[in-house]
Amino acid sequence: MEDSTGLQHALIDWFAANARELPWRGAPGEIDAWAVLVSEFMLQQTQVERVLPRFEEWIERWPRPSALAAEAPGEAVRAWGRLGYPRRALWLHRAAGQIARDHGDRVPRDIDALLALTGVGPYTARAVASFAYGERHPVVDTNTRRVIARLVHGRAAAGPPRAGDLDDMAALLPDRPGEAAAFNAAAMELGAVVCTARTPDCGGCAVAAWCEWRGAGYPDNAPARRPTQAAFNGSDRQVRGRIMALLRRADAPVPRSAALTAGTDGGVRDADQPLRALDSLLADGLVVEHDGRYRLP
Repeated sequence: MEDSTGLQHALIDWFAANARELPWRGAPGEIDAWAVLVSEFMLQQTQVERVLPRFEEWIERWPRPSALAAEAPGEAVRAWGRLGYPRRALWLHRAAGQIARDHGDRVPRDIDALLALTGVGPYTARAVASFAYGERHPVVDTNTRRVIARLVHGRAAAGPPRAGDLDDMAALLPDRPGEAAAFNAAAMELGAVVCTARTPDCGGCAVAAWCEWRGAGYPDNAPARRPTQAAFNGSDRQVRGRIMALLRRADAPVPRSAALTAGTDGGVRDADQPLRALDSLLADGLVVEHDGRYRLP
């Protein structure tokens, strides 16, 4: 893209003046890498507004990885509350133990070391290295992909993830690592609050002058959408959530009958659904059984 320096400065300056104040944000080296890692686990497929109170409670209770690792895994699951996808809580607990044991209670900055942590994939590793340590790595989430699709490719939407997304972002990043980290965060923020999926505020966009989609007259050229996921209501996931809610509230292990009854509260799609949900929770390690009674791990 021509005049990428101008685009970079425009977006970074916009972010500096308009970014939402979030407790896991800060200049690289000033923000705690553990806070960044916790936020990245929590933000996966979860809205910022839902994450904020849970994140603040989590960091107050477990300000270091070793503090979390010292607790039973079930305490992490209990504290996760209703964020959804509670396996993330188990993975974060395991990662905390690895950090405390293998890295002196400090989240590593090296990509390979980050990838060796339980539950950390390529996106999370790059995000921690960039946002916590200021390393120059392309960080691409759903919001960033939409910005790139419109800004660079002139498409109304991004479509499915593709290998070239990282190359596109790498080509846009400033050369200086600190500025690259700011640009990563700024592109995400722009997609979250300005270049939104349904109602983009093109008039308020800091990089509208560089946008290929705008320049082409906002063509209706979005890629075909993938089939949406099945509705949550009545799903196995919802039944799992009912059982988990019971176990989070319980002060002692509950009998099998109580767990299955909790799964039916609100209705089920078929008679086997509560048992199927309970068995899947056991398989995932989110529930443990002893003498016919069930509890968090």
